[in-house]
Amino acid sequence: MASRNGIVFEDFFPAMVEKLGAEGFMKELSNGFQLLVDEDKGLITFESLKRNSALLGLQDMSDDEVKCMVREGDLDGDGALNEMEFCTLMFRLSPGLMMNSTKWLVEAIVSEM
Repeated sequence: MASRNGIVFEDFFPAMVEKLGAEGFMKELSNGFQLLVDEDKGLITFESLKRNSALLGLQDMSDDEVKCMVREGDLDGDGALNEMEFCTLMFRLSPGLMMNSTKWLVEAIVSEM
């Protein structure tokens, strides 16, 4: 998937879910959240995402692009991403996950029983 600035994102999430299972994948998303979080606020803020963008290979993103990423995932309007908003955004950005999400949801529910 290519963005308008030429950055190409390869969607590895479906393969990760197949390998790790739903629970393992969610743990990896949680680890990703922890890498980007502002430790004082417990949220991903513009500042923490900008500061840690090199971890994602996105160090050349403009401030407007970073702000847009935060806005895209900010469901409660507080200007930052909590862990659930981050995970939801990651799912929404992965076409492969969206196509298979029902299957994995059922798998996760069955494993909880």
